[in-house]
Amino acid sequence: MAKYAHDVIIPTENSGLSKKNQVAEMFNNISHRYDFLNRFLSAGIDVGWRKKAIKELKLNRPKVILDVATGTADVALLTEKILKPNKIIGIDISEGMLNIGKEKVIKQKKERIIDLQLGDSENLKFDDNYFDAVTVAFGVRNFENLEKGLKEIFRVLKPTGKLVVLEFSKPQKKGIKGFYHFYMNKIMPQFGSIFSGNKQAYLYLNNSVQAFPEGQQFIKILHETGFTQTYLKTLSLGVCTIYCGRK
Repeated sequence: MAKYAHDVIIPTENSGLSKKNQVAEMFNNISHRYDFLNRFLSAGIDVGWRKKAIKELKLNRPKVILDVATGTADVALLTEKILKPNKIIGIDISEGMLNIGKEKVIKQKKERIIDLQLGDSENLKFDDNYFDAVTVAFGVRNFENLEKGLKEIFRVLKPTGKLVVLEFSKPQKKGIKGFYHFYMNKIMPQFGSIFSGNKQAYLYLNNSVQAFPEGQQFIKILHETGFTQTYLKTLSLGVCTIYCGRK
């Protein structure tokens, strides 16, 4: 049963499919333009966000890392470059996104280190206490059951292992807040429609951001699912937030 508002935000009303299946289908449909639109719609700032999130693990020096909702492997590839772990396993529910990611991994000759797999964040096929760290970039909003997904991540983390979540949030300053809402409601869906042919995907992005339990609410959920030593860092005037917690 859904506990949080964003759990029931879905790409298409009355489709008959679960949120999980709709999200997978949506990303399959936009996978061919996903990387371009990320760079274009964020003016390239999203790369810096990912780098800052990954650097939260630098002191931990994790050797085996799980990247949940890996998509086209942007975080997995940056993590390999910045942290030099022994192994990164990236999972995603979208085969279309994974296929793009696999092409990038092969092009950069990182197949021995980065392994991309079809996988569900809420039913992880890994042993308890397996990973030194887990990363999730722009993926927790898409969980069908947020608590279940976080509990699964907690389970597969080693004791003292660290979770790093990067997620969109809403700016609170008045001037920025107004422009942000206009951009997310009007500009982004329009460009998403032009370049990907799927306006609905970018309307869903905005709706799920609006409903997501951000800031201290999300920190509270991390505590409730077992994490300790939690903290957050806001980026770009609150457009994005890094959340961290330990097992």
